[in-house]
Amino acid sequence: MASGEDGNSRMFAGLRDRLKATNLYDAKIGAIHIKNKIGKFGNLINANHRHDEEHEKLTDEKRTRIAESHRFHSFAPERDGNKIKWYVDGQDYFYAVSVALEKAKETIYIEDWWLSPELFLRRPPYFNQEWRLDQVLKRRAEAGVKIYVVVYKEVAQALSCNSAHTKHALHALCPEGTPGYGNIHVMRHPDHNVFENAGDMTFYWAHHEKFIVIDYEVAFIGGLDLCFGRWDSRQHPLADVHPAGVQNEMFPGQDFNNNRIMDFQTVDDWKSNELSKADFGRMPWHDVAMCVVGDCVYDIAEHFVLRWNFVKRDKYKRSDGFDWLTMTGREGENEDLVAVQRPKHPVGEYVHHPLSPLEQKAWAHEHQGTVHAQVVRSSCDWSSGILTEHSIQNAYCETIRNARHFVYIENQFFITATGEEQSPIHNTIGKAIVDACVQAGKEGRKFRVIIVIPAIPGFAGDLRDDAAMGTRAIMDYQYKSIHRGPNSIFEQIKAQGVDPKQHVFIFNLRSYDRLNKTSAMIEQEEKSGVKYQDVQRAEAEEIMGEGVQNTTDEKPTVGNDGTDDDEKERLIDLKRRFEAERDAVGLDKEVTSRDSVAETAMLNGGKVSEQRWDGDREREKDNFVQEELYIHGKLLIVDDRIVICGSSNINDRSQLGLHDSELSIVMEDYNLMDSVMDGQPFKAGHHAATLRRMLWREHLGLLPAQSLDASQDPNAQPADVCPNDVMEGPEYEFVADPMSDQVWDMWTGNASTNTQIFRHLFRADPDDHIKNFDDYEAFLPRHNKFKQGHLHDPFMPAEEVRQKLDQIKGHLVWMPLDFLCDAPMAEKGLQVNAYTESIYT
Repeated sequence: MASGEDGNSRMFAGLRDRLKATNLYDAKIGAIHIKNKIGKFGNLINANHRHDEEHEKLTDEKRTRIAESHRFHSFAPERDGNKIKWYVDGQDYFYAVSVALEKAKETIYIEDWWLSPELFLRRPPYFNQEWRLDQVLKRRAEAGVKIYVVVYKEVAQALSCNSAHTKHALHALCPEGTPGYGNIHVMRHPDHNVFENAGDMTFYWAHHEKFIVIDYEVAFIGGLDLCFGRWDSRQHPLADVHPAGVQNEMFPGQDFNNNRIMDFQTVDDWKSNELSKADFGRMPWHDVAMCVVGDCVYDIAEHFVLRWNFVKRDKYKRSDGFDWLTMTGREGENEDLVAVQRPKHPVGEYVHHPLSPLEQKAWAHEHQGTVHAQVVRSSCDWSSGILTEHSIQNAYCETIRNARHFVYIENQFFITATGEEQSPIHNTIGKAIVDACVQAGKEGRKFRVIIVIPAIPGFAGDLRDDAAMGTRAIMDYQYKSIHRGPNSIFEQIKAQGVDPKQHVFIFNLRSYDRLNKTSAMIEQEEKSGVKYQDVQRAEAEEIMGEGVQNTTDEKPTVGNDGTDDDEKERLIDLKRRFEAERDAVGLDKEVTSRDSVAETAMLNGGKVSEQRWDGDREREKDNFVQEELYIHGKLLIVDDRIVICGSSNINDRSQLGLHDSELSIVMEDYNLMDSVMDGQPFKAGHHAATLRRMLWREHLGLLPAQSLDASQDPNAQPADVCPNDVMEGPEYEFVADPMSDQVWDMWTGNASTNTQIFRHLFRADPDDHIKNFDDYEAFLPRHNKFKQGHLHDPFMPAEEVRQKLDQIKGHLVWMPLDFLCDAPMAEKGLQVNAYTESIYT
């Protein structure tokens, strides 16, 4: 009997093998895939479908045991010996990324909320065209490097980042039959296809991480996406007009942006820009990021591999264009930790990473630095297929609650709760701040919480418009978090007998500049009949014209940027006509007025009143502009010892784990340096203290402006090349003690003076003088008489304007805590209601 069964088994096995070579077998597998696709509709009534099978429950239990054994309940352990370098603002960061990418030999992982293939990593763009991001990635792909990218798939009706363009532009870099073909892989997630992902669609939440891993050797992590609008230098220029030649422009095409005037438009047409540089300033951008060499690189890579495999399962399971990634250390019975699945009929290969043995990495067998670090994240079922993890919130709360001297925060948002009575806000970072301040107050200990956030956290135009309701809602939640209402931080501190105004201080940043639209350039426009805006478009066409425009076809045309030949000829002709009048208007000689005067707010940058101007002084007034300096970093520094940096904002979206996905890193340098704290000798962590000193010097105007040439700047190199240059000197020593009265007097004094000058000259809003909407109209009338960001009073004498601007030092201003305090900022309605509140918090 047994032998008969064996014979039957062999017979059917042979039949199966023969069938595998037939179309019938392919049809069977196709039917199975269709069945599984249709089966996704069952997820509509089973939200737990990724966690209800026995093997899924075992994986969840394993992940939970691991997290519970780690500080902050993170998936990643604490790791010693990391070499970590900080970057302040985009110029240094993007240059360092360009150096590291160019050295890639095996693999590149990139995870971004938004990725602009046409981003220039080095500036000026005209002289650095080979350092456009897509060109760097193309070179590496042609050299055999495998490139994996995961970007957030936006809801097109709400956001303009156009991830479809990102995907198609990158895939088209190496067409079939050319070197590098098949080496660039781009996923977009979450899916919005009801037929494919019926029960798993996510419209409200985003993949918000910003990190890069190269060859498992080095990683970058922080607040900077590889996208338009992020590149900036520490002087934060607003102007980009160049009478000496449009080739000197810094921000081509859509990279020149001011969201208060106009949001990004059709970013797949990256050359276009409806905002005239000759009329408006850009919105400057402040950010912070890290470069990591050491064991934590593995943890950042693990998060990427988990995400990649989850998206493969969730969206691309039946696509052979995307392979499964397996990972050293997460093999065999542990491959489920990075979401590797082995279905009966797999589509795609199983590719093992890293491509060269992990033990060959320098950090795998010796410590590279002195920073004790841990990777933390916000992640959950929809974003990674795991049970909810909010280790970032855990890290923030514990670190703040244990602070003894100061808490320094830079963040894009500040929405947080002090308890359970602040619904719909649920993250408890605010409670940790209250606890730290109350304990210090009762102990009679000097203690400060210094928070630096944007004046306007969203990208609104006029805050009075109905279209700005969402931004006003965010601001309303921020004010209620800080000081409005009985559950606010201020009121909760006060309720326990401590004065919050002795401990909690809120600031914004603001910048000014002068558009170098000289009399000669105006004459050049008149003689040629060509506006500078047309010339800036022609310049963008010249340096950004090679690429991919068709964002809907799966096989877009390579080298076609969507501009037809006639339009290209027209743009070339406009630029030629404009340049032909250069000699006639005297621009053949050296232009003596600077293209930007933003450096006058910085150390040794001179005075505005001493700057030369080619033309009439009264006409010069028309060209002074100001704008909020947008704070986008997600940074916490405590007691000059601990730093948390990453992609996570201070709001429920970033902190709860259930909403946006985030990745951050907690760092404490065991290399202690002699320093001072409140006048007493103090051992500070080198990494935290030097970063805090660099930031404070920038905000106070105690750093010189940056040169565009970053090739010799140590701070613009990856961590494996050289350490940070802390720029020692008198100013470095001046800010050494974060609790010193002299530093605090300068900090608050600069903020007060700067706030007053911006109010006097520009009527910069928001402002404490605006307590209701009638005040708003009186403070800043709504008419088209004055351009956004320009001088409010055109009759003010030119010399007075220049002398007032001389008084601005750095970029600090006070946050206007009384703004619209007597008005409903966000009335409940279609846009703001019980169903939409969580979007804004």
